[in-house]
Amino acid sequence: MSIWTIGCIPPAAFVSALERWGWSATLQARDRERAAAVCQLTRAASSFVCAAEGHSVDQEECECPAEMPPALVVFSGGTAFNSVAGVLQQLTTRVAHIMPVSDDGGSTAEIVRVLGGPAVGDIRSRCLRLADDSDEEGKAVRELLAHRLSSASAQEAKAEWYQIVEGDHALWAGISEAYKHTIRAFLVYFHTQIQRHSTERFNFRNGSVGNFFFAGARLFFRSLEAAIFLFSRVARIPEGSVVLPAICTEERITLGAQLVDGSVIRGQNQISHPTVAESPGPNRVDKHSLGPPLPEPIQRIFYLSSEGTNQEHEVFPPPNPPVLTHLEHADAIIYGMGSLYTSICPSLILPGVGEHIAWRDCPKILILNGSHDRETSACRAHKGPMAATDIVQAVCDTLNRRCARRGDELHHTADAYVTALLVPRGGGIEVDREGLSHLGIRRVVDVDSLQDSSGNCIFDPSALVAAIRDIVEASTVRQAGSNGASSSRVPAHQSAVMHQALAAVTLHQSKQ
Repeated sequence: MSIWTIGCIPPAAFVSALERWGWSATLQARDRERAAAVCQLTRAASSFVCAAEGHSVDQEECECPAEMPPALVVFSGGTAFNSVAGVLQQLTTRVAHIMPVSDDGGSTAEIVRVLGGPAVGDIRSRCLRLADDSDEEGKAVRELLAHRLSSASAQEAKAEWYQIVEGDHALWAGISEAYKHTIRAFLVYFHTQIQRHSTERFNFRNGSVGNFFFAGARLFFRSLEAAIFLFSRVARIPEGSVVLPAICTEERITLGAQLVDGSVIRGQNQISHPTVAESPGPNRVDKHSLGPPLPEPIQRIFYLSSEGTNQEHEVFPPPNPPVLTHLEHADAIIYGMGSLYTSICPSLILPGVGEHIAWRDCPKILILNGSHDRETSACRAHKGPMAATDIVQAVCDTLNRRCARRGDELHHTADAYVTALLVPRGGGIEVDREGLSHLGIRRVVDVDSLQDSSGNCIFDPSALVAAIRDIVEASTVRQAGSNGASSSRVPAHQSAVMHQALAAVTLHQSKQ
Protein backbone atom coordinates (compact mmCIF):
# COMPACT_ATOMS: atom_id res chain seq x y z
CA MET A 1 0.00 0.00 0.00
CA SER A 2 1.32 3.45 -0.88
CA ILE A 3 2.30 5.67 2.01
CA TRP A 4 0.16 8.42 0.48
CA THR A 5 -3.16 6.55 0.41
CA ILE A 6 -4.32 6.17 3.97
CA GLY A 7 -7.89 6.60 5.14
CA CYS A 8 -9.12 9.41 7.34
CA ILE A 9 -11.45 10.18 10.23
CA PRO A 10 -13.51 13.34 10.73
CA PRO A 11 -11.25 16.07 12.18
CA ALA A 12 -13.87 17.01 14.78
CA ALA A 13 -13.74 13.46 16.12
CA PHE A 14 -9.96 13.62 16.39
CA VAL A 15 -10.07 16.94 18.26
CA SER A 16 -12.76 15.53 20.53
CA ALA A 17 -10.57 12.49 21.12
CA LEU A 18 -7.71 14.63 22.34
CA GLU A 19 -10.00 16.56 24.65
CA ARG A 20 -11.55 13.41 26.10
CA TRP A 21 -8.10 11.93 26.62
CA GLY A 22 -7.40 14.87 28.87
CA TRP A 23 -5.54 17.30 26.62
CA SER A 24 -7.89 20.15 27.44
CA ALA A 25 -5.14 22.78 27.47
CA THR A 26 -6.99 24.94 24.94
CA LEU A 27 -6.78 23.63 21.44
CA GLN A 28 -6.04 26.76 19.42
CA ALA A 29 -7.94 27.48 16.23
CA ARG A 30 -4.88 26.68 14.16
CA ASP A 31 -4.65 23.28 15.86
CA ARG A 32 -8.30 22.58 15.06
CA GLU A 33 -7.64 23.50 11.46
CA ARG A 34 -4.62 21.23 11.33
CA ALA A 35 -6.72 18.40 12.70
CA ALA A 36 -8.49 18.42 9.34
CA ALA A 37 -5.26 17.10 7.81
CA VAL A 38 -5.04 14.02 10.01
CA CYS A 39 -5.98 11.66 7.20
CA GLN A 40 -3.48 9.08 8.37
CA LEU A 41 -5.06 8.36 11.76
CA THR A 42 -7.97 6.31 10.27
CA ARG A 43 -10.10 4.52 12.81
CA ALA A 44 -7.25 4.14 15.31
CA ALA A 45 -8.17 7.28 17.20
CA SER A 46 -11.72 6.01 17.66
CA SER A 47 -10.38 2.83 19.22
CA PHE A 48 -8.27 4.77 21.68
CA VAL A 49 -11.16 7.10 22.50
CA CYS A 50 -13.31 4.13 23.43
CA ALA A 51 -10.53 2.76 25.60
CA ALA A 52 -10.09 6.12 27.28
CA GLU A 53 -13.82 6.53 27.90
CA GLY A 54 -13.95 3.09 29.45
CA HIS A 55 -11.22 3.95 31.94
CA SER A 56 -12.48 3.90 35.50
CA VAL A 57 -11.05 5.94 38.37
CA ASP A 58 -10.45 4.32 41.72
CA GLN A 59 -12.78 6.44 43.84
CA GLU A 60 -11.43 5.02 47.07
CA GLU A 61 -7.93 6.18 46.16
CA CYS A 62 -9.20 9.62 45.14
CA GLU A 63 -11.05 10.04 48.41
CA CYS A 64 -8.00 9.13 50.50
CA PRO A 65 -5.12 11.40 49.48
CA ALA A 66 -3.07 10.24 52.45
CA GLU A 67 -2.97 6.76 50.91
CA MET A 68 -1.74 7.98 47.55
CA PRO A 69 1.87 7.20 46.59
CA PRO A 70 4.32 10.10 46.78
CA ALA A 71 4.53 12.68 44.02
CA LEU A 72 8.09 13.11 42.76
CA VAL A 73 9.81 15.59 40.46
CA VAL A 74 12.92 14.24 38.73
CA PHE A 75 15.43 16.42 36.90
CA SER A 76 17.50 14.26 34.57
CA GLY A 77 18.76 13.68 31.06
CA GLY A 78 17.74 10.96 28.66
CA THR A 79 20.30 8.24 29.41
CA ALA A 80 21.68 7.70 32.93
CA PHE A 81 18.39 7.80 34.85
CA ASN A 82 16.61 5.52 32.38
CA SER A 83 17.78 2.41 34.21
CA VAL A 84 15.96 3.63 37.32
CA ALA A 85 12.84 5.18 35.75
CA GLY A 86 11.08 1.86 35.22
CA VAL A 87 11.93 0.51 38.67
CA LEU A 88 10.79 3.77 40.25
CA GLN A 89 7.25 2.91 39.14
CA GLN A 90 7.24 0.22 41.83
CA LEU A 91 7.39 3.02 44.41
CA THR A 92 5.10 5.49 42.65
CA THR A 93 3.75 6.31 39.21
CA ARG A 94 3.20 9.94 40.23
CA VAL A 95 6.44 11.19 38.75
CA ALA A 96 7.13 14.31 36.69
CA HIS A 97 10.25 13.78 34.59
CA ILE A 98 11.74 17.17 33.65
CA MET A 99 13.87 16.86 30.53
CA PRO A 100 16.16 19.29 28.71
CA VAL A 101 15.50 20.09 25.04
CA SER A 102 19.01 21.25 24.17
CA ASP A 103 20.55 18.01 22.87
CA ASP A 104 22.27 18.64 19.56
CA GLY A 105 24.05 15.38 18.85
CA GLY A 106 23.36 12.24 16.84
CA SER A 107 19.97 11.77 15.19
CA THR A 108 18.53 14.79 16.99
CA ALA A 109 21.15 17.06 15.41
CA GLU A 110 20.09 16.08 11.89
CA ILE A 111 16.41 16.68 12.63
CA VAL A 112 17.14 20.10 14.11
CA ARG A 113 19.48 20.99 11.24
CA VAL A 114 16.85 20.35 8.58
CA LEU A 115 13.55 21.01 10.37
CA GLY A 116 14.53 23.15 13.35
CA GLY A 117 12.65 23.00 16.64
CA PRO A 118 13.61 21.69 20.08
CA ALA A 119 15.51 18.45 20.57
CA VAL A 120 13.33 15.37 21.09
CA GLY A 121 15.94 12.67 21.78
CA ASP A 122 15.95 12.74 25.59
CA ILE A 123 12.16 12.94 25.72
CA ARG A 124 11.77 10.02 23.32
CA SER A 125 14.20 7.97 25.39
CA ARG A 126 12.32 8.55 28.66
CA CYS A 127 8.87 8.01 27.12
CA LEU A 128 9.97 4.66 25.72
CA ARG A 129 11.32 3.64 29.12
CA LEU A 130 8.00 4.45 30.79
CA ALA A 131 5.81 2.84 28.11
CA ASP A 132 3.86 -0.28 29.02
CA ASP A 133 5.61 -3.30 27.51
CA SER A 134 3.85 -5.92 29.60
CA ASP A 135 2.44 -7.57 26.47
CA GLU A 136 3.94 -8.58 23.14
CA GLU A 137 2.53 -5.58 21.29
CA GLY A 138 4.02 -3.16 23.81
CA LYS A 139 7.40 -4.81 23.37
CA ALA A 140 7.09 -4.60 19.59
CA VAL A 141 6.27 -0.89 19.73
CA ARG A 142 9.23 -0.20 21.98
CA GLU A 143 11.52 -2.17 19.66
CA LEU A 144 10.26 -0.19 16.65
CA LEU A 145 10.64 3.24 18.22
CA ALA A 146 13.98 2.37 19.81
CA HIS A 147 15.35 1.16 16.48
CA ARG A 148 18.17 2.98 14.74
CA LEU A 149 18.64 2.85 11.00
CA SER A 150 21.74 1.41 9.38
CA SER A 151 24.96 3.30 10.00
CA ALA A 152 26.82 1.61 7.14
CA SER A 153 25.83 4.10 4.44
CA ALA A 154 23.29 6.79 3.66
CA GLN A 155 21.81 4.61 0.91
CA GLU A 156 21.25 1.62 3.19
CA ALA A 157 19.73 3.79 5.89
CA LYS A 158 17.37 5.49 3.43
CA ALA A 159 16.27 2.15 1.99
CA GLU A 160 15.53 0.82 5.47
CA TRP A 161 13.61 3.99 6.32
CA TYR A 162 11.41 3.53 3.24
CA GLN A 163 10.66 -0.02 4.33
CA ILE A 164 9.52 1.27 7.70
CA VAL A 165 7.46 4.19 6.45
CA GLU A 166 5.81 1.97 3.79
CA GLY A 167 4.83 -0.48 6.54
CA ASP A 168 6.80 -3.39 5.09
CA HIS A 169 9.64 -3.68 7.60
CA ALA A 170 9.79 -6.72 9.88
CA LEU A 171 9.65 -4.39 12.90
CA TRP A 172 5.92 -3.90 12.29
CA ALA A 173 5.26 -7.56 13.10
CA GLY A 174 3.31 -7.91 16.33
CA ILE A 175 1.77 -4.42 16.12
CA SER A 176 -1.98 -4.26 15.50
CA GLU A 177 -3.33 -2.40 12.48
CA ALA A 178 -4.89 0.36 14.59
CA TYR A 179 -1.66 0.94 16.48
CA LYS A 180 0.35 0.68 13.27
CA HIS A 181 -1.79 3.29 11.49
CA THR A 182 -1.39 5.72 14.38
CA ILE A 183 2.39 5.46 14.56
CA ARG A 184 2.83 5.33 10.80
CA ALA A 185 0.73 8.46 10.34
CA PHE A 186 3.31 10.62 12.05
CA LEU A 187 6.26 8.87 10.41
CA VAL A 188 4.62 9.69 7.07
CA TYR A 189 4.09 13.29 8.14
CA PHE A 190 7.74 13.54 9.17
CA HIS A 191 8.74 12.19 5.76
CA THR A 192 6.63 14.77 3.92
CA GLN A 193 8.26 17.57 5.92
CA ILE A 194 11.72 16.26 5.02
CA GLN A 195 10.76 16.24 1.34
CA ARG A 196 9.48 19.81 1.53
CA HIS A 197 12.96 20.94 2.58
CA SER A 198 14.50 19.87 -0.71
CA THR A 199 17.43 22.26 -0.32
CA GLU A 200 18.61 20.33 2.74
CA ARG A 201 19.44 16.69 2.05
CA PHE A 202 18.49 14.65 5.12
CA ASN A 203 21.00 12.05 6.29
CA PHE A 204 19.16 8.99 7.66
CA ARG A 205 22.30 7.16 8.83
CA ASN A 206 21.95 5.93 12.40
CA GLY A 207 18.63 7.78 12.61
CA SER A 208 16.26 7.02 15.49
CA VAL A 209 12.78 5.95 14.38
CA GLY A 210 11.42 7.16 17.71
CA ASN A 211 12.94 10.60 17.15
CA PHE A 212 11.31 10.71 13.72
CA PHE A 213 7.93 9.82 15.26
CA PHE A 214 8.15 12.53 17.92
CA ALA A 215 9.39 15.09 15.42
CA GLY A 216 6.51 14.27 13.07
CA ALA A 217 3.92 14.56 15.83
CA ARG A 218 5.47 17.81 17.08
CA LEU A 219 5.41 19.32 13.60
CA PHE A 220 1.83 18.23 13.02
CA PHE A 221 0.48 19.63 16.28
CA ARG A 222 3.00 22.48 16.42
CA SER A 223 3.45 21.41 20.02
CA LEU A 224 5.99 19.05 21.57
CA GLU A 225 3.75 18.64 24.61
CA ALA A 226 0.88 17.47 22.41
CA ALA A 227 3.20 14.93 20.79
CA ILE A 228 4.26 13.65 24.22
CA PHE A 229 0.63 13.49 25.33
CA LEU A 230 -0.38 11.47 22.27
CA PHE A 231 2.40 8.96 22.78
CA SER A 232 1.68 8.73 26.52
CA ARG A 233 -1.89 7.68 25.82
CA VAL A 234 -1.10 5.39 22.91
CA ALA A 235 1.79 3.68 24.74
CA ARG A 236 -0.17 3.42 28.00
CA ILE A 237 2.33 5.31 30.13
CA PRO A 238 0.92 5.05 33.68
CA GLU A 239 -1.51 7.76 34.66
CA GLY A 240 0.28 10.29 36.83
CA SER A 241 3.62 9.79 35.08
CA VAL A 242 4.45 12.77 32.89
CA VAL A 243 7.43 13.70 30.76
CA LEU A 244 7.82 17.47 30.57
CA PRO A 245 10.18 19.49 28.40
CA ALA A 246 11.89 22.00 30.68
CA ILE A 247 11.16 24.73 28.14
CA CYS A 248 7.95 24.99 26.12
CA THR A 249 9.06 26.16 22.70
CA GLU A 250 8.91 25.35 19.02
CA GLU A 251 12.29 26.98 18.44
CA ARG A 252 15.75 25.49 18.49
CA ILE A 253 17.41 25.64 21.92
CA THR A 254 21.20 26.05 22.14
CA LEU A 255 23.23 25.49 25.28
CA GLY A 256 26.45 27.32 26.09
CA ALA A 257 29.15 26.73 28.69
CA GLN A 258 31.33 29.55 29.97
CA LEU A 259 34.69 28.31 31.18
CA VAL A 260 36.64 29.90 34.02
CA ASP A 261 38.87 31.75 31.54
CA GLY A 262 35.80 33.42 30.01
CA SER A 263 35.75 31.39 26.79
CA VAL A 264 32.49 29.83 25.61
CA ILE A 265 31.73 26.39 24.19
CA ARG A 266 28.59 26.37 22.07
CA GLY A 267 26.29 23.34 21.92
CA GLN A 268 25.51 20.53 24.35
CA ASN A 269 27.31 17.94 22.28
CA GLN A 270 30.55 19.93 22.11
CA ILE A 271 30.42 20.56 25.86
CA SER A 272 29.79 16.98 26.90
CA HIS A 273 30.66 14.54 24.10
CA PRO A 274 32.49 16.17 21.19
CA THR A 275 31.68 14.75 17.78
CA VAL A 276 33.66 11.72 16.69
CA ALA A 277 34.26 12.84 13.12
CA GLU A 278 35.33 9.47 11.77
CA SER A 279 32.26 7.65 13.10
CA PRO A 280 29.39 6.80 10.76
CA GLY A 281 26.19 8.77 10.98
CA PRO A 282 25.53 12.47 11.43
CA ASN A 283 27.35 13.98 14.41
CA ARG A 284 27.90 10.57 15.95
CA VAL A 285 28.98 10.84 19.58
CA ASP A 286 30.67 8.44 21.94
CA LYS A 287 28.86 8.77 25.25
CA HIS A 288 30.97 6.07 26.88
CA SER A 289 34.24 7.97 26.57
CA LEU A 290 35.56 10.98 28.47
CA GLY A 291 36.85 12.36 25.19
CA PRO A 292 39.40 15.17 25.14
CA PRO A 293 39.51 17.12 28.40
CA LEU A 294 37.93 20.53 28.64
CA PRO A 295 40.53 23.30 28.23
CA GLU A 296 39.30 24.86 31.49
CA PRO A 297 36.69 23.92 34.14
CA ILE A 298 33.11 25.01 33.54
CA GLN A 299 32.07 28.21 35.32
CA ARG A 300 28.38 28.20 34.40
CA ILE A 301 25.84 26.96 31.89
CA PHE A 302 23.44 29.22 29.98
CA TYR A 303 21.31 29.51 26.84
CA LEU A 304 22.38 31.15 23.59
CA SER A 305 20.37 32.63 20.77
CA SER A 306 19.88 30.34 17.77
CA GLU A 307 18.38 33.03 15.57
CA GLY A 308 19.81 35.93 13.61
CA THR A 309 23.45 36.80 13.08
CA ASN A 310 24.42 37.32 16.72
CA GLN A 311 24.46 33.72 17.92
CA GLU A 312 26.63 34.52 20.94
CA HIS A 313 23.78 36.50 22.52
CA GLU A 314 22.62 35.08 25.86
CA VAL A 315 18.88 34.48 26.17
CA PHE A 316 16.67 33.68 29.16
CA PRO A 317 13.82 31.34 28.20
CA PRO A 318 11.06 30.91 30.80
CA PRO A 319 10.37 27.46 32.24
CA ASN A 320 7.50 25.32 31.04
CA PRO A 321 4.68 26.36 33.47
CA PRO A 322 3.71 22.77 34.45
CA VAL A 323 7.27 22.31 35.75
CA LEU A 324 6.65 24.95 38.42
CA THR A 325 3.22 23.49 39.20
CA HIS A 326 4.69 20.05 39.83
CA LEU A 327 7.41 21.55 42.02
CA GLU A 328 4.76 23.20 44.19
CA HIS A 329 3.03 19.87 44.86
CA ALA A 330 5.96 17.44 44.99
CA ASP A 331 6.60 15.23 47.99
CA ALA A 332 10.27 15.02 46.96
CA ILE A 333 12.55 16.62 44.38
CA ILE A 334 15.28 14.48 42.82
CA TYR A 335 18.34 15.51 40.84
CA GLY A 336 19.14 12.37 38.87
CA MET A 337 22.53 11.04 37.91
CA GLY A 338 23.87 11.98 34.51
CA SER A 339 25.90 14.74 32.92
CA LEU A 340 25.88 17.53 35.49
CA TYR A 341 26.09 20.58 33.26
CA THR A 342 24.28 19.33 30.14
CA SER A 343 21.58 17.02 31.55
CA ILE A 344 20.70 18.40 34.99
CA CYS A 345 21.65 22.09 35.05
CA PRO A 346 19.81 23.18 31.84
CA SER A 347 16.50 22.67 33.67
CA LEU A 348 17.72 24.30 36.90
CA ILE A 349 19.01 27.56 35.40
CA LEU A 350 15.53 28.65 34.29
CA PRO A 351 13.97 31.62 36.13
CA GLY A 352 11.56 30.60 38.87
CA VAL A 353 12.92 27.08 39.34
CA GLY A 354 15.37 28.05 42.08
CA GLU A 355 12.69 30.07 43.87
CA HIS A 356 10.23 27.18 43.88
CA ILE A 357 12.74 24.58 45.06
CA ALA A 358 14.21 26.77 47.81
CA TRP A 359 10.80 27.44 49.37
CA ARG A 360 9.74 23.79 49.44
CA ASP A 361 9.85 21.86 52.72
CA CYS A 362 10.39 18.39 51.30
CA PRO A 363 13.32 16.05 50.61
CA LYS A 364 15.64 17.33 47.88
CA ILE A 365 17.79 14.40 46.84
CA LEU A 366 20.96 14.61 44.74
CA ILE A 367 22.06 11.32 43.19
CA LEU A 368 25.82 11.20 42.69
CA ASN A 369 27.35 9.60 39.60
CA GLY A 370 29.53 6.54 40.03
CA SER A 371 32.37 8.01 37.99
CA HIS A 372 33.59 11.25 36.46
CA ASP A 373 32.81 12.38 32.96
CA ARG A 374 34.26 15.17 30.82
CA GLU A 375 32.15 17.80 32.60
CA THR A 376 33.28 16.95 36.15
CA SER A 377 36.87 15.94 35.40
CA ALA A 378 38.11 19.46 36.23
CA CYS A 379 37.07 21.73 39.10
CA ARG A 380 37.07 25.51 39.23
CA ALA A 381 37.75 25.57 43.00
CA HIS A 382 40.86 23.37 43.07
CA LYS A 383 43.07 21.19 40.92
CA GLY A 384 41.77 17.78 39.96
CA PRO A 385 38.25 16.46 39.40
CA MET A 386 35.14 17.67 41.19
CA ALA A 387 34.32 16.11 44.56
CA ALA A 388 30.81 15.62 45.92
CA THR A 389 30.96 19.01 47.68
CA ASP A 390 31.87 20.70 44.38
CA ILE A 391 28.96 19.04 42.60
CA VAL A 392 26.54 20.13 45.33
CA GLN A 393 27.93 23.67 45.06
CA ALA A 394 27.52 23.60 41.27
CA VAL A 395 23.84 22.65 41.65
CA CYS A 396 23.41 25.43 44.21
CA ASP A 397 25.15 28.01 42.00
CA THR A 398 23.00 27.03 39.03
CA LEU A 399 19.74 27.35 40.96
CA ASN A 400 20.93 30.66 42.40
CA ARG A 401 21.76 31.76 38.83
CA ARG A 402 25.22 32.76 40.03
CA CYS A 403 27.24 34.75 37.49
CA ALA A 404 24.13 35.44 35.42
CA ARG A 405 24.42 38.65 33.44
CA ARG A 406 21.02 40.07 34.27
CA GLY A 407 21.19 40.81 37.97
CA ASP A 408 18.56 38.36 39.24
CA GLU A 409 20.81 36.10 41.31
CA LEU A 410 19.45 34.29 44.36
CA HIS A 411 21.45 33.83 47.54
CA HIS A 412 20.20 30.60 49.09
CA THR A 413 22.58 28.21 50.82
CA ALA A 414 23.20 24.71 49.53
CA ASP A 415 20.86 23.06 52.05
CA ALA A 416 17.94 25.02 50.59
CA TYR A 417 18.39 22.99 47.42
CA VAL A 418 19.90 19.67 48.56
CA THR A 419 18.96 17.86 51.77
CA ALA A 420 20.25 14.35 51.02
CA LEU A 421 22.96 12.78 48.89
CA LEU A 422 22.84 9.22 47.53
CA VAL A 423 26.25 7.71 46.76
CA PRO A 424 26.99 4.41 44.95
CA ARG A 425 29.25 2.12 46.96
CA GLY A 426 32.66 1.88 45.33
CA GLY A 427 32.09 4.98 43.22
CA GLY A 428 34.96 7.04 41.86
CA ILE A 429 33.90 10.49 43.12
CA GLU A 430 35.36 11.72 46.41
CA VAL A 431 32.77 12.13 49.17
CA ASP A 432 33.89 14.49 51.93
CA ARG A 433 31.23 13.96 54.57
CA GLU A 434 32.60 16.68 56.82
CA GLY A 435 32.59 19.14 53.94
CA LEU A 436 29.04 18.15 53.06
CA SER A 437 28.02 18.67 56.68
CA HIS A 438 29.43 22.20 56.55
CA LEU A 439 27.15 22.80 53.55
CA GLY A 440 24.21 21.66 55.66
CA ILE A 441 23.87 18.24 54.04
CA ARG A 442 23.97 15.69 56.83
CA ARG A 443 22.14 12.80 55.22
CA VAL A 444 24.58 10.92 53.00
CA VAL A 445 23.43 7.41 52.09
CA ASP A 446 25.63 4.70 50.58
CA VAL A 447 23.67 2.62 48.08
CA ASP A 448 24.52 -0.79 46.62
CA SER A 449 26.09 -0.58 43.18
CA LEU A 450 26.75 -2.67 40.08
CA GLN A 451 29.17 -2.52 37.18
CA ASP A 452 27.98 -1.73 33.67
CA SER A 453 29.33 -3.36 30.51
CA SER A 454 32.22 -0.87 30.46
CA GLY A 455 33.20 -1.61 34.05
CA ASN A 456 31.84 1.68 35.40
CA CYS A 457 30.22 1.85 38.82
CA ILE A 458 26.46 2.40 38.60
CA PHE A 459 23.60 2.17 41.09
CA ASP A 460 21.66 -1.01 41.67
CA PRO A 461 18.28 0.37 40.51
CA SER A 462 16.26 -1.50 43.14
CA ALA A 463 18.57 -0.39 45.95
CA LEU A 464 18.44 3.20 44.71
CA VAL A 465 14.65 3.25 44.66
CA ALA A 466 14.61 1.73 48.16
CA ALA A 467 16.88 4.54 49.40
CA ILE A 468 14.59 7.15 47.84
CA ARG A 469 11.59 5.47 49.47
CA ASP A 470 13.22 5.54 52.90
CA ILE A 471 13.98 9.26 52.65
CA VAL A 472 10.48 10.13 51.42
CA GLU A 473 8.78 8.00 54.06
CA ALA A 474 10.90 9.52 56.83
CA SER A 475 9.88 12.97 55.64
CA THR A 476 6.22 11.95 55.56
CA VAL A 477 6.41 10.76 59.17
CA ARG A 478 8.13 13.99 60.19
CA GLN A 479 5.52 16.09 58.42
CA ALA A 480 2.72 14.10 60.00
CA GLY A 481 4.22 14.62 63.44
CA SER A 482 4.74 18.36 63.05
CA ASN A 483 1.64 19.27 61.05
CA GLY A 484 -0.80 16.54 61.95
CA ALA A 485 -1.05 15.53 58.30
CA SER A 486 1.17 13.64 55.88
CA SER A 487 1.73 16.50 53.51
CA SER A 488 4.77 18.40 52.36
CA ARG A 489 2.81 20.89 50.29
CA VAL A 490 4.13 24.41 50.26
CA PRO A 491 2.38 26.71 52.78
CA ALA A 492 0.01 29.23 51.27
CA HIS A 493 2.07 32.28 52.27
CA GLN A 494 5.21 30.73 50.79
CA SER A 495 3.35 29.87 47.59
CA ALA A 496 2.31 33.50 47.29
CA VAL A 497 5.92 34.60 47.70
CA MET A 498 7.00 32.15 45.01
CA HIS A 499 4.44 33.47 42.58
CA GLN A 500 5.45 37.05 43.33
CA ALA A 501 9.09 36.19 42.69
CA LEU A 502 8.22 34.48 39.42
CA ALA A 503 6.04 37.41 38.38
CA ALA A 504 8.95 39.75 39.01
CA VAL A 505 11.23 37.61 36.86
CA THR A 506 8.64 37.46 34.10
CA LEU A 507 8.16 41.22 34.21
CA HIS A 508 11.92 41.69 34.00
CA GLN A 509 12.00 39.47 30.92
CA SER A 510 9.20 41.37 29.23
CA LYS A 511 11.14 44.62 29.55
CA GLN A 512 14.18 43.26 27.75
